[in-house]
Amino acid sequence: MRTIFYVDGFNFYYGLKKQITIDNKWRESYWVDLVKLFEQFLGPEDDLIKVKYFTAQPLNVGKKSRQSALFKANDLINGERFEIIRGKYIKKDILCYNCDTHFSKPEEKRTDVNIAVHLLGDCALDKVDKLVLVTADSNLVPPLEFIQKNFKDKVARVYFPPSNFSNDLKRTSPRGKVTLLKDNFRKFENAKMENIVYKADGKDSASIPAKWII
Repeated sequence: MRTIFYVDGFNFYYGLKKQITIDNKWRESYWVDLVKLFEQFLGPEDDLIKVKYFTAQPLNVGKKSRQSALFKANDLINGERFEIIRGKYIKKDILCYNCDTHFSKPEEKRTDVNIAVHLLGDCALDKVDKLVLVTADSNLVPPLEFIQKNFKDKVARVYFPPSNFSNDLKRTSPRGKVTLLKDNFRKFENAKMENIVYKADGKDSASIPAKWII
């Protein structure tokens, strides 16, 4: 079965970050080969076509640099089997009514819509047989329900990022069966990349950010 993983990057990253506060051993899971990670969940009938990672570029310089290193490493290793679909961050003005102070907060835009478009588009264009959605964002219940109703030849599954969970999404899965990534630390371990990742021809490389080194 042609299988595509659709990863809600914001939900995945912050779920992982939360898991690290519970158990610091998870810190090494930041620097992970995402294709290798999800390949470990496949059955013999599955063929991993691609991991689609939906995110936005952080406004913070340090976060932006670390994200870029992770993406470059995954691109060097996986090529076309790893795809980034970008939304954007905008600064949202907020008024604190208690202290009458204005401040700005970055807010991610377009990710939910991008995921929904790709889920439905890949089904409509018959590019996939099994769709695996990695998120705990209940905003994605409608496209999953639409696929289940209108594309009965497609298989849809839900994986929850570490520390994140949604009862609404769980109810969309057949018999309520979902996969909890927090129960699969060993697979994250197996997919950890070398601290320096080289392109096959040795002409390019990407290094783990110093902040992610245990």
